[in-house]
Amino acid sequence: MTFTTRFAPSPTGPLHLGHAYSALCAYEMARAANGAFLLRIEDTDTSRARPTWEAQIYDDLAWLGLSWPTPVLRQSDHLERYNRDLMALADRGFIYPCSCSRSDIRAALSAPQEGVSAPAVYPGTCRGRPMSSRQAGDALRLDMARALDALHADIAFTETGSEHAGTHNIDAATLLAQTGDAVLGRKEIETVSYALAAVIDDAAQHITHVVRGADLFDTTPLQVVLQGLLNLPTPTYHHHRLIRDEAGKRLAKRDDARAIATYRAEGVTLTELRQRVGL
Repeated sequence: MTFTTRFAPSPTGPLHLGHAYSALCAYEMARAANGAFLLRIEDTDTSRARPTWEAQIYDDLAWLGLSWPTPVLRQSDHLERYNRDLMALADRGFIYPCSCSRSDIRAALSAPQEGVSAPAVYPGTCRGRPMSSRQAGDALRLDMARALDALHADIAFTETGSEHAGTHNIDAATLLAQTGDAVLGRKEIETVSYALAAVIDDAAQHITHVVRGADLFDTTPLQVVLQGLLNLPTPTYHHHRLIRDEAGKRLAKRDDARAIATYRAEGVTLTELRQRVGL
């Protein structure tokens, strides 16, 4: 298959130097492989997504010298598809409704049984609730243990990023302990999680290589499980280094001082910006 990757920002704030590095890495990897680079707009967070930020994304990426096929996939145009796949998982018994608030979860985690260490993930308070008991406001969680049992065969993914290069076999015990029953949807706002929407879109767009920041490496096993449950292909993953500030912290969208638009306004050239991110 043709090497195909994507850059998938959310229009919830300005793109910063870290986004520039990630987009340029993906674009240049695709060009080196005579492949395809796609742009995806991940705007399922309708409370924060703004058309002005989406327009700024197109403008900033064009300034970086990137181009991509149109029309661009916008996740808000495909909510029905995501929810259909989520309900298909529910029909197969992999999803349950959860009414626990964050304070409920914190209380459960802070009061383990005698001799048992507090779990690091959701303790499964609502596990076993049937979908017929779902109420407005319930989150929809993946029953991770049931999902892993259903997959039977070993599941793995290939990583080409320098920090974690190699084949990673997904260990069930580790995934249960570190990820647990992840939230895949919140029905009252008709949105699904990043993990679920991303794997559905990656398959729909025939993505062969996912290029993204190292901070997302730990989300990969959950996505591979979802790919297995939905009978979708698992792409190759490449998690690159992060661009950090002077204190060593990962850049965030609220850091306007390092926004691409700010550098452009100050007259920084594309060559200078590439040098700032080590390209």
